[in-house]
Amino acid sequence: MKSQHEAVTFLMADDDPDDRLLTQKALKEYRLMNGMKFVEDGVELMDYLYHRGKFADPATSPRPGVILLDLNMPKKDGRQALEEIKADPHLHSIPVVVLTTSKAEEDILRSYDLGVNAYITKPVTFQELVEVMRVVALFWFEIVKLPNGQEGNSHG
Repeated sequence: MKSQHEAVTFLMADDDPDDRLLTQKALKEYRLMNGMKFVEDGVELMDYLYHRGKFADPATSPRPGVILLDLNMPKKDGRQALEEIKADPHLHSIPVVVLTTSKAEEDILRSYDLGVNAYITKPVTFQELVEVMRVVALFWFEIVKLPNGQEGNSHG
């Protein structure tokens, strides 16, 4: 288990400020100790991952342990970003969890074809979101061994 200062970061790419806020509150409800970073579209996501522009400092934009990815975003949607991430040898090992409103079979199949690690339809209620975030955090940060030794103690 990692110490708290070595905790793994969640990076959420979602253009909806309400969804970002609710996810952040859900993680706090679970007392998640990991860092939580947010970007608003696929362009910002790739800038964060490549440390460009306002994300140039790796100290404030650490490599995420898991990316939570919405599919429907402006500028560059989640499908395009997922394809780019999984095609890059330096990024492809970062687990990506699609967290979206889309229940379309085409989106589910395409996401898995592009290499997504999990596909979750956004819950309707806040309490359901808390439970989803609890399970996601438990799975990715306490059960699974992440690349580069990025497993860790995620809540306290």
